[in-house]
Amino acid sequence: MRLVRYMDNGVEFLGRFYENEGIVKPIDVSNNMNELIINFDKFKKYLENDAPSIPLEKVTLLAPIKNPLQDIICLGINYLEHAEESARFKKQSFDGKRKEAVYFGKRVNECMSPNSVFINTSTKQLDYEVELVVIIGRDCRNASMESAMDFVFGYTVGNDISARDLQLKHNQWYAGKSLEGAFPMGPCIVLKENLDINNLYIRSYVNGELRQNSNTSKLIFNVPYVIAELSSYFTLKAGSIISMGTPSGVGMGFEPPRFLQDGDVVECEIEGIGKIVTGVKFS
Repeated sequence: MRLVRYMDNGVEFLGRFYENEGIVKPIDVSNNMNELIINFDKFKKYLENDAPSIPLEKVTLLAPIKNPLQDIICLGINYLEHAEESARFKKQSFDGKRKEAVYFGKRVNECMSPNSVFINTSTKQLDYEVELVVIIGRDCRNASMESAMDFVFGYTVGNDISARDLQLKHNQWYAGKSLEGAFPMGPCIVLKENLDINNLYIRSYVNGELRQNSNTSKLIFNVPYVIAELSSYFTLKAGSIISMGTPSGVGMGFEPPRFLQDGDVVECEIEGIGKIVTGVKFS
């Protein structure tokens, strides 16, 4: 099952998404995805309705989750080749090993839609990062590796837009990762039982040029590991969003770096989930 949030004649709805058929079907329970996630056991019986089909071209897809309930939890340098290019950009040594996961927070007041324009006013080193995004379905504390997936609601695609100069300036990542609007997400949430995330291609393109091309099988720390570790420290609340890190091929990884420019178009896609497209405007 694929869930979307969309706009139809100026009104927001939640719906089921049938991409191959080019339609959506409204869900008459709420227009707030967080509410649906938290109350899914109560609401799921309404998802199997016989609602009328609406052609996709007549609606506007929005980010599945509009306002995250908390800061997004992100994984840093969670693909080995990206760890190497990150160290090279920062002029740091790298021994080819990653012993511990790197976690950081990303402030997102509102997620950008899957077809949107990001307006940059803050950085000259704007970068893109395609990422697998995990959404927690129920409160999770002290999960084991074996039970961790029981707490997952579903998956979507994210673009962790980053300001590399701000990351270096502040010697930490929070400001450089948290520019207003810097998290396009979508186009849908695929429920966990409908997708095996262990072997999916993950790619990004800039102006049609393939930049990132990897596979989720190359994650250093996988989803069960991350959920088990994080939930040993604190409760992962229902609706929590975890962005699992990006592969190599980001702008800072080139020599010289190839940061985003005014008018660029970034496409991020993950097999089995879909694609999001983000235009860039330097205001």
